[in-house]
Amino acid sequence: MHSVSERGSRRLKLAVVGLFVVAAVVALSFTPRIPQDELYHQFADQRTILGIPNFWNTATNLPFLLVGIAGLRLCAGRVPAGALPELGRAYTVFFAGVALLGIGSTYYHLDPTTSTLLWDRLAIAVTIMALLSIVVGESISPRWGRRLLLPLLAAGLASVVYWGISEARGAGDLRPYALVQFLPLALIPLILLTFGSALTRPGYLWAILVTYAIAKVAEHHDVALFEATGILSGHSIKHLIAGVATFWMIPALLRRRRADPDSPASG
Repeated sequence: MHSVSERGSRRLKLAVVGLFVVAAVVALSFTPRIPQDELYHQFADQRTILGIPNFWNTATNLPFLLVGIAGLRLCAGRVPAGALPELGRAYTVFFAGVALLGIGSTYYHLDPTTSTLLWDRLAIAVTIMALLSIVVGESISPRWGRRLLLPLLAAGLASVVYWGISEARGAGDLRPYALVQFLPLALIPLILLTFGSALTRPGYLWAILVTYAIAKVAEHHDVALFEATGILSGHSIKHLIAGVATFWMIPALLRRRRADPDSPASG
């Protein structure tokens, strides 16, 4: 049982998170339409090796597939000690998204176009939305995390489909997808800092976020890193680092334990 003051504090925290989401949506609604930049597909490393176009941008997707398969096998048996049983479906969807990301990104990089990019982004949306559902469940309420999984997935997939349709009509609009990709990256730290976690070792979740942020920096310096290394471009390095980011969920599920059965996130 939680005291009146604890319930009031919890409502305040939820209000802060809710206002953050509303502010992000409102701010984006005032942002001009964002079409896909066709120059995005012109990656620094376009070498064909062993008959495979864009070899390194393609081959470096393998870690996603390996992590996804390993995670799905882990979730297929008994619920790992570092997981909340109520969120079993969310963990499974997360790893399924990671595996699909390996496939979708490979498909895209074999022939980088706006139409093939859609399959890459569908998998990204699934992975990110599942992660947000997990964090909500582990930090705020397992029941909420479980119930939000399907609506979050629907929103993520809808944002990509909307973008694809808008591009086909000559009025591309990335704003909803941008919200799906980047809002959780700000929302998850806010939730972790505000609510904590029902599980020990929250550092694993922070490692996912920090490692992914590093991957995005590498992606931004695609050309510079290719010129510096002469081997891998920033985009290829991004794939490898992002693969490590998804990997952190596996030791998290194996090594964490429930921290406090009476914590808010247990309700």
